Amino acid sequence: MPFPAADSLTVAGSTYRYFPLAGVAGSERLPYSLKVLLENLLRHGNEEGVVALQNWDPAEEPTTEISFTPARVLMQDFTGVPCMVDLATMRDAMQAWGGDPGVVNPLAPVELIIDHSIIAERFGTPDAFRINADIEFDRNQERYRFLRWAQQAFANVVVVPPNTGICHQVNLEYLARGVMVKDGVAFPDTLVGTDSHTTMINGLGVLGWGVGGIEAEAAMLGQPVAMLIPKVVGFKLHGALPAGTTATDLVLTVTEMLRRHGVVGKFVEFYGPGIASIAVADRATIGNMSPEYGSTAAIFPVDEETTKYLRLTGRSEEQIRLVEAYYRAQGMWHDPAREPLFTEKLELDLASVQPALAGPRRPQDRVPLAESKKAWRCAISSYVAPPPPETAPAAELEPGGIDEASAESFPASDAAAAIGEKRSDLPHPALEPAEGLWPHQRVRARIDGTEVELDHGSVVIAAITSCTNTSNPDVMLAAALLARNAVRRGLQRKPWVKTTLAPGSKVVMEYYEKGGVRADLERLGFNLVGYGCTTCIGNSGPLIPEVSEAVKSGELAVVSVLSGNRNFEGRINPEVKMNYLASPPLVVAYALAGTMDFDFATEPLGEDAEGKPVYLAELWPTAEEVRRLVSDVVAPELFSQAYGDLYLGEERWRDLAVPEGRQYQWGTESTYIRRPPYFDGVGAEPAAIGDIVGGRVLARLGDSVTTDHISPAGSIKPDSPAGRYLSERGVPREDFNSYGSRRGNHEVMIRGTFANIRLRNALASGQEGGVTRYLPDGSVISIFDAAERYRADGVPLLIIAGKEYGSGSSRDWAAKGTMLLGVRAVLAESFERIHRSNLIGMGILPLQFLPGESAASLGLTGEETYTIREVANVEAGSRVNVQADAKTFQVQVRIDTPTETRYFRNGGILPYVLRNLRAAR
Repeated sequence: MPFPAADSLTVAGSTYRYFPLAGVAGSERLPYSLKVLLENLLRHGNEEGVVALQNWDPAEEPTTEISFTPARVLMQDFTGVPCMVDLATMRDAMQAWGGDPGVVNPLAPVELIIDHSIIAERFGTPDAFRINADIEFDRNQERYRFLRWAQQAFANVVVVPPNTGICHQVNLEYLARGVMVKDGVAFPDTLVGTDSHTTMINGLGVLGWGVGGIEAEAAMLGQPVAMLIPKVVGFKLHGALPAGTTATDLVLTVTEMLRRHGVVGKFVEFYGPGIASIAVADRATIGNMSPEYGSTAAIFPVDEETTKYLRLTGRSEEQIRLVEAYYRAQGMWHDPAREPLFTEKLELDLASVQPALAGPRRPQDRVPLAESKKAWRCAISSYVAPPPPETAPAAELEPGGIDEASAESFPASDAAAAIGEKRSDLPHPALEPAEGLWPHQRVRARIDGTEVELDHGSVVIAAITSCTNTSNPDVMLAAALLARNAVRRGLQRKPWVKTTLAPGSKVVMEYYEKGGVRADLERLGFNLVGYGCTTCIGNSGPLIPEVSEAVKSGELAVVSVLSGNRNFEGRINPEVKMNYLASPPLVVAYALAGTMDFDFATEPLGEDAEGKPVYLAELWPTAEEVRRLVSDVVAPELFSQAYGDLYLGEERWRDLAVPEGRQYQWGTESTYIRRPPYFDGVGAEPAAIGDIVGGRVLARLGDSVTTDHISPAGSIKPDSPAGRYLSERGVPREDFNSYGSRRGNHEVMIRGTFANIRLRNALASGQEGGVTRYLPDGSVISIFDAAERYRADGVPLLIIAGKEYGSGSSRDWAAKGTMLLGVRAVLAESFERIHRSNLIGMGILPLQFLPGESAASLGLTGEETYTIREVANVEAGSRVNVQADAKTFQVQVRIDTPTETRYFRNGGILPYVLRNLRAAR
């Protein structure tokens, strides 16, 4: 087909060239998101991809591969450090191959924001932030020096210093352009990010999604992202949210609907007349949780709300005019009267949304606030032993606390819960345990001189946290107003609740100060603890010591309530089993209630000075009160001031001694930054891939084992393999820091892979934690120690898993750690998109049971020895035979595209890219 010629667009006296979609016949019928991809292909001269999109049939299964070249790459420090470590290692490998190390250099702009290292150690005091920031800097100086080196050693890399904000909120409020300009050509702002919640920017009409660090490195080095043309699910919105509901309530409703519908690997695109009533901050909340409902992206088209937000956040008037002019010229400006083609459609009347929370372990498990007490009482029996049968009939409680063997006698959903698999999307049980029949375990404690009583369900963490909601002034100011109303009525948080406030940008504290509401939050203990990801990623810090002791002594199933996006078991805090996502005002409400066993409609939060009961409905601010305060205090100058010196950093950051040179000088004694072994023994030409012969299963896992179960995360236990490694090198326990902060040291990370305290490995008789049976002698040891024994024996390893293997937010180390443990193949019933891709990126073979088959149906115990031949010849869409002792069965090779085939045959993405760079020179 003849490509349309570039056209010109004049805005505010400046003329830009652009590639008009109108020149591609049929483009007008495409959804907004595919128009973005079409422009990308058109601008990069990819005729085959343009034709494929031109002929897109929404009813067909995706089979056509296209290339997407993102305009920029976004990183946070947990994922950014290992990416920079890998680039430094690639420079070493290039020199060893006789090439020029300087060719290893990002070609696309890289924006790295240090936001994952702050931990809420101190809380509830005016100096909490200062103390936490001091601790963070003292622990992480070595990492920060390395990042400063990377910034000066690599072109196109900028680093946002610590204590500035969360990458997605900074991206939304400042970094995103809407329209990019390069060499006089205007084109849509697009990106990939090394964090699954990169999709938050979809709320601004910017197409981007999370990839593993491995893929991001390839994109930085000029490799387009290979992808199948996705299915696009149209989500039509109409009406408006009712009074008393928030964007959080909306996103939990959307998450439940889309997870039930099934959108893994698809784009979701919102459209319709209801779009106009959804502000960009609300849209960003919905986009942020795209990974929670499984879609690749969840995008809103550009419209007047988009330009309104750009103006609010201090973007230049010229940029705003360019955004509007460009998207109108391209036919991409949202028209509610026009409905493009979609693969599937859903619809939601916004007026039907109710206040809600989600939990206790999955974001899609929405619980209407009115039923929260009832739902919690039903859920508790999955965490603690139910009351004796003579007092609590089994029909009234969900089964819980059973092992895998006995799970077979229960329905599938209950068995899944028992062995760590994911429950199907079933409604909450209709029956509520009768009063007094749920299993109380009261434990007394003295906190700050006050005698208190904790029980199952006690809320021990209440955290206003995460870019998901802290980017939204409406919900943040609603929380502050609720706090003001509570303080005025004489209420206080319960003494056992750790209350934290960790906004995603400094703008939040600026409008809190301007509105005079910061003091009210602080009177309830919601003092600033840091600007960054804290509770949501497991950086919640320790519980109140007396609470921690009570939880341990009573084996209590206690609760966190947070305004985040993730609530998987073991993620928030190792001592907190049950976790609920909620809006910021509800977080404040639960800090006042102190327990999940609470009905806000009928139970008072306390009494005022006159002895009158105080109910939540009396404290909840009206929509008009919130709107008025937002209008009064949120202004463009706040954003301009907050981001005026974004890259400057505090004095300690500026004064760091930065190493010099094109190649990094690895310190042999470092426990933070070490050269990884990915290129050890890897030649300039790919070697043949050997068969898997006599392999053993390292772990047999259930459904929905997430990358949070696989990837090292959270605190490092002293008695864990990683803790022992650090102790042996003289690191005191108080300086262990988190796994995330040590992602630049593969020796720590490999020891924490598959070490999640909630992981259930059927080979270890369903025990929780990172243990397995070393075969054939059957001894139960840590997964790391078993892998080391197998390595010494020369035995290749496999993982067997159920459905949706690899969902979750952790990315590169879930694949890197798996590879470094010696795993050659993963055999699952189905894979999450990014993790499957990352396994290939590390040279691991993803295999999928054929439809209707599973480990259980084939009678696989995981104790067999496995042989898989012709591994070197696998390609996209092929099948291979697996021999497990005397059984032989076929499986599908989940290498889906020719590009993935090339990656696998090269031993992974990085060797492939490095060989290409060398060949190009």
